[in-house]
Amino acid sequence: MSDVPIITVDGPSGTGKGTICSYLTDWLQWNFLDSGALYRVLALAAQKRGIDNKDETALANLAEKLNVEFKVAGAGSLVDVVLDGEIVTDEIRTEEAGNAASQVAPIVAVREALLSRQKAFHKAPGLVADGRDMGTVVFPQATLKIYLTASAEERAKRRLKQLKDKGISANLRDLSADIAERDERDSTRAASPLKPAEDAVIIDTSTLDINEVVAKISELVKERIPNLATR
Repeated sequence: MSDVPIITVDGPSGTGKGTICSYLTDWLQWNFLDSGALYRVLALAAQKRGIDNKDETALANLAEKLNVEFKVAGAGSLVDVVLDGEIVTDEIRTEEAGNAASQVAPIVAVREALLSRQKAFHKAPGLVADGRDMGTVVFPQATLKIYLTASAEERAKRRLKQLKDKGISANLRDLSADIAERDERDSTRAASPLKPAEDAVIIDTSTLDINEVVAKISELVKERIPNLATR
């Protein structure tokens, strides 16, 4: 499998990881892993089964049996997340689901249970992996590692727009506070803290539109994987 390329895209929420990964997946026609969604799906599955987010043993057991897949409809589109054959994309994209995922993600037993599941997505012709520790922990051998960042204020504005577009009311101040709290929790946790890999290319998307970010990363892909330049 060492000859099967991997592109990791890490960073906090609201930096454009999902959109960028959908572009890459559609362009390259590779497999796709949304690792953050795995934790959201696990939190949702636990809720449906009445499992507490602090029950480490039950959560780890559930993680080992999690039946999830990702379907990319096209470049720039949201990825459909399928749990046990049912599309749960909207259910796992709420702020509540995000907070629940951030609570179960630091649990070592859960991360260990999901690690082999994540690695199983590494198949020919290649893999685009979206997450927070893809380049540091799960796929340290990745061909290209991208780390996206943006100011908390800008990320809160983006999230507010997403919610409003869906007809969901939200408060910018509350969203900013939630993002800051999640960043603090994710970057200081003992297990796989949020940070860029030493060999990652860091891109600040605060003042860039999606086309500019796609252009930057596309050039990096062509440099690291030359045979894909004419695809």
